[in-house]
Amino acid sequence: MDHRNQIIKTEYFLFNHYDFEFVHRNGTVVDIFLQVDPYYMVNVTDDIEADVVFTYSVKWFDTQQSHYKGMDKYTNYSSVPQANDIFGYSIANSSFTILILIVCLLIFYIRVLRKDISRYACDVEEAEMAGNQEETGWKNIHGDVFRFPKHKSLFAAALGSGTQLLVVMVAILVLGFTDLFLLHRPTVFVYALAIVYALTFANSGYTSTSFYHQLEGTKWTKNILLTGGLHIGPLFLVFIVNNIVGVFYESTAALPLGDIIEFSLLWVFLALPLLILGMVIGKNSASDFQAPCRTAKCPKEVPQPRWYKCVLPQMALAGIFSFSVIFLQTIEILNVVWGYTIYTSYGFMLIMLFLLLIMTALVSIVMTYFQLAAENHEWWWRSFFCGGSTGLYVYGYSIYHSFHLLEMNGFMQTTFFFGYMACLGYGIFLALGTVGFYASFLFVRYLYGSIKCD
Repeated sequence: MDHRNQIIKTEYFLFNHYDFEFVHRNGTVVDIFLQVDPYYMVNVTDDIEADVVFTYSVKWFDTQQSHYKGMDKYTNYSSVPQANDIFGYSIANSSFTILILIVCLLIFYIRVLRKDISRYACDVEEAEMAGNQEETGWKNIHGDVFRFPKHKSLFAAALGSGTQLLVVMVAILVLGFTDLFLLHRPTVFVYALAIVYALTFANSGYTSTSFYHQLEGTKWTKNILLTGGLHIGPLFLVFIVNNIVGVFYESTAALPLGDIIEFSLLWVFLALPLLILGMVIGKNSASDFQAPCRTAKCPKEVPQPRWYKCVLPQMALAGIFSFSVIFLQTIEILNVVWGYTIYTSYGFMLIMLFLLLIMTALVSIVMTYFQLAAENHEWWWRSFFCGGSTGLYVYGYSIYHSFHLLEMNGFMQTTFFFGYMACLGYGIFLALGTVGFYASFLFVRYLYGSIKCD
């Protein structure tokens, strides 16, 4: 018999009996189990009408287990070997990458930077006796390296917003680590995030105003408006558009009017006063800018760099290093937010955030040194852009993730996804950009504080 000519027929069955098991404690349902009965099914292979009777059975079980414990099977990752493998691999990969970068920086410091500092630490007379008639490299721009950046008010506002978002990230992860956010009460996370975000406006106002004062800024009204609206402005705009779309489609994702009023009152009566309070304290307590080198009256012309030393190539290189630290974590977060995965390992996420901050700081220092070595003294904004470029990678990967790994379609899903992911990428850009600048700032102060400048 020739088996090649056989036709394999697929049959379809419809299960029409369901067994429900409810576990309760003192009238409160702790857990629910649902399974089908294989002895009750109807063959629906043929495309004909059929009358199907659906039945179900219900069983109740009493337990002394608390409903808090009923969620353990969703939050206990120790029982999921695959999750533990992913977490362990992610931490090991990130730690190994950072270790390699630290070793490279140490070698670079021992072989190059320390030699430069020792050579540049000589007096001018000693340098002339040694035959060095003209300064070159990063010392040549010591009179311009601490020249204040352009758009000082915007720069100070960006640092204030970035510092605020960093505090929010750490605070939320610490609160999550203490099991404050319970799965059966998801609104706790939303309200906690809103309250923490509102409280940290005091930090934003203080950081922005104190740094703006050091930059000898005078347009205080502009600084206040930029600090208060730099992050929440785009976030509020995206929220309004998405909420209108959600209402039009009659989706439960649209926030009710009552909740919108609550969040608006939270901003007006808590966030805004704290922002102004932080600015008042920052302006009154800020000290003058202390630079190890005097700034020349006339700025030197920045030489035309090669293409790979321009802003965009350096941002691309800096961002890919930092993004490699959180690549696997980004996939997990996207699956949680836009899928059906449950993820509550806040401790692991806190470790990954710590590793990300270290990587961002190290990469920003490297990029800043190469820029100064090319006698380009405009490092303020570039260090911020290089540090924050990871946010662009996160948003870019989310676009790839939406088209290849998520099953979403329709105008509302597209609007929600790309709108809120843009806000996430923008927030990461501000937070890590702040880390990149402060790391570069400390490095530049150390570098030029180690030499004798005329």
